[in-house]
This record gives sequence, structure tokens and C-alpha cells, in this order.
Amino acid sequence: MTRKIVLFISVLLLTIGSTVYGEESVQRKLDPSGVTTGSASDIPAANPGAPGLEEISNAVGRNKVSINMMWVLITGFLVMFMQAGFAMVEAGLTRAKNAAHTIAMNFLIYPLGMLGFYVCGFALMFGGFGTLATLGGADALNSEFSLNLGGHSFGLFGMKGFLLGGSVYDVGILSLFLFQMVFMDTTATIPTGSMAERWKFSSFFIYGLFVGTIIYPIYGNWVWGGGWLATLGKEFGLGHGHVDFAGSSVVHLTGGVLAFIGAYLLGPRLGKYNKDGSVNAIPGHNIVMAAVGTFILAFGWFGFNAGSTLAGTDLRISVVAVNTMIASATGAIAAVMYMWLIRTKKPDPSMMLNGMLAGLVAITAPCAFVNVGGAAIIGLISGFLVIEATLFFDQKVKVDDPVGAIAVHGVNGLWGCLALGLFADGTYGDGWNGVPGTVTGLFYGGGFSQFFAQLIGVTANLVYVGLTGWLMFKFIDKIVGNRVRPEDELLGLDIPEMGVEAYSGMKMDKNSETPLSR
Repeated sequence: MTRKIVLFISVLLLTIGSTVYGEESVQRKLDPSGVTTGSASDIPAANPGAPGLEEISNAVGRNKVSINMMWVLITGFLVMFMQAGFAMVEAGLTRAKNAAHTIAMNFLIYPLGMLGFYVCGFALMFGGFGTLATLGGADALNSEFSLNLGGHSFGLFGMKGFLLGGSVYDVGILSLFLFQMVFMDTTATIPTGSMAERWKFSSFFIYGLFVGTIIYPIYGNWVWGGGWLATLGKEFGLGHGHVDFAGSSVVHLTGGVLAFIGAYLLGPRLGKYNKDGSVNAIPGHNIVMAAVGTFILAFGWFGFNAGSTLAGTDLRISVVAVNTMIASATGAIAAVMYMWLIRTKKPDPSMMLNGMLAGLVAITAPCAFVNVGGAAIIGLISGFLVIEATLFFDQKVKVDDPVGAIAVHGVNGLWGCLALGLFADGTYGDGWNGVPGTVTGLFYGGGFSQFFAQLIGVTANLVYVGLTGWLMFKFIDKIVGNRVRPEDELLGLDIPEMGVEAYSGMKMDKNSETPLSR
């Protein structure tokens, strides 16, 4: 009897043991750290009965493209949110009586520019882009209009993708469209700051359609769409051609040049300059709003720059993000210290904000090609530049720019492109624009070749955007007029132009034109 009981207990223990160890062998162990979760068993092809290596390869490839596509879309969403930052900065740095008008321009430029970019801007800019290597390999954007001169090809504009028609109906191409559309929108909104407080809304409306349709896409094609500036390296041996990683020239210099042309043709706000040429300061009404808007822009800039890899699998994104952050900091510190210690003996908050934005603009072109020390220097110089440029245009050139858009985006967009030709350290960019080898600037042994390509690129921008911008504003002026009536400007544009006040029911101080109370 005793022997039977012992035998029974032994069998029972063996059964329990085999069950426990059997379960452990087929079930995944708990993994609180996340280090061991995920293996070949998660790929269907690795399971018994599956086709095997081909399906594993397809799954890996699909996952890589999915990661890249999600990265491009999410960073595009971040850039779209920057529009809120622009709206708050520009409304805060202008007067309360024009706040509804200013913020309405910043809001409406989004659908206006998008419509123009959708109709033909995207096609002109990227119709000859070539294969989308990181976004699935679509090669439908394969038609570039080029001229052959002296044995060299000069790409001028793309010819496929109008209205995003069926020939480009592809998930990768539509991802590219979304990401590039919000970049265009950034360019289009820059002049709304320089021309604020006296720009007729009907003129702005036409401009919003025009800039996303023609002006921005053509120059963008030359740099990002495979056009002639991108091929200066292949065709003429000038470095890697004009290199602009995320838009110091394509986005910011373009917007800054349009801002200058528009503000110059509009003329200064009433009361800005005295008969003897002396300058009257016209302060904004809400520095807190402007500061919050600047932080929104700085946050969105991580998407702006790091997203321009067009690949979440390109691990250079960490370098891009850190460079972006450091340059924004040194730009802000340089601006505040320069104002505090040299210019006014006060740490001017508005210059503090523009210093940070200047650092962000300047690092946008070289962010992927420089080391962190280079980024710090680029941002530091931008902080000084933005102040001197603001004072130069305001006091010497007599161009009235209420928010400093020309200095922030135009001057520092140009500086950022030139800085790439100086500080690119040769650790990234192998094969950029079809040229073997990494992008290397003058200070790292690259000679003047890359710097010359950068100089040609910004010069082309100044000439092309300046000329087409002048023609556009002159054309619009003939149709509807660019400037509001003097009496409307004095009253404030909210009621005459928009029909509503930003601050309904507030009493206004007639001298400072800022709200006193409800």
C-alpha cells in the first residue's frame, strides 16, 4: 500500500513538473525592461510552414518603410503646429487694434498656400524628384524640365504631380506632399509679420495663393527637387551642389526676401518715422503671447529639422535634434547679452525671442552636417546678427518690419547656408545630391568648393525671389491695392478689414493703443 502511494505521488510530481517546464519553453518570459521582447518568432515567415527568407525580408523592408513614413508624418504634424507659434509671435509683437487682422492672416495662409501647392506647386517642385528611396521606392516623380547649355544640364521645374493625380497616387508620395506642404506654409507666413498692421487683406489673399503655386516651388525645385542648384556638384564639381538640409534658404531666406520686398513696397506704418528720419518705436501689445509662440516654434523645429531626414531609420536624427537645440540656446543667450551689456543695457525680451528664432533659422541648413560645437558657434553668431540686422533695416534702410522677420529669417537664413560651407565636418552626407563622399566645409579641409556652391545658392535666391516677389506685389497692387486706407490704419484693422475686434469691449489707450480694461 505504501509503495502504491509513493509511486502515485512521484507520477503526480513528474506530471506537474513537465507541465510547468513545457509551458515555460513555449511562452515568452516576462520582460519588464523591454530588452528581450521581439524576436524572429514575431515575423510570420519564421513560424513553421511559412515560406521563409523571402517573407522575412519583405516584413523587415515593410517595417523599415513604415517607420520612415510614420516619422515623416509625425514630424510634419509638428511643423504644422508651428503655425500657431507664428500666429502668437506676430500677434503679440504688433498692436492690439490689429490683433484679429494679424492672426487671421496667419490662420488663412495655411489653406491658401496649401491649395496653391496642391494644384501645381508640388508638381513644379518635386515632379522630377526621382525615386523615394526611404518611403517605399516610388519612382513616379520622374519628369524634370531641363535645359542643356554648354554640355551641362540645368533642371528648372518638375512636370508631374499636378492636383496629386492618379500617376502619383502613392502612399509614399502623399507622405512627401504633406511634409513639404507645411514647409511651404512656413515660408508663406513670414511676410505676414513684416507687412503687418497696414497690409490689405484682399492683397494678402491673392499673395497666399501665388506664393504656394509659383514662387516657393520653383526655387525649391532647384535645391530639393533635383534642379540646377542641387547638381552644381555633379555638373561643375562644386562640392555636393547647394546643400540645404531643412530649409535655411528654401524656406527662410525665401520668406525673408519676400518679407523685405513686401515691406519696402508697402512703406512704413504711420508714425514710424519722423520727418528728420528719426525712428519711433512701436511696441507690441503682448510679450507673453509672443514668448509662448516662440516656445511653440522651438518645439516644432525638432520636427522641421530632424524630420528632413525623411527616415526615422536614419540615426543621424539625434545629432540633428541636439544641434537644433544648442543653436537655439546660444542664439538666445547671445542676443540677450548683446542687448544687456552693449546696446541698451537692458535684456530686451523681444530680442531674446528673436535671438532664439535666429539660432533656429541659422542651424536649419547645416544641422545634419556639423558637430555640436559648430552648432553652438553658428547659433552664437546668429544672435548678434539678428540684432544688428534689425537695427540696420529699421534705422538705416528705413524698412518697417514690426516683428523682425527680415532679420530673423532672411539674414540668418543666408548665414545658415554659408555656415554649412564653413562648418560641415565631413561625418555625414555620403552621396548627397549624387556626389560620392561626405559633405565637408572649408574649416574641415573641404576647401572653398562647398562654400562657393552655398554662395551661388543664396545669390540665386536673392535674385529670383526678389524679382518675382517684386513683380507679384506690383501686379497685386494694380488689381486691388496693397495698402489699407490711412484712416483704417489709424483706427486699427480689426473692424475695417475683419469686421470683429480681437479684444471686444476693451477700452484702448489712445497713446499706446493697448487694452486697459474691460
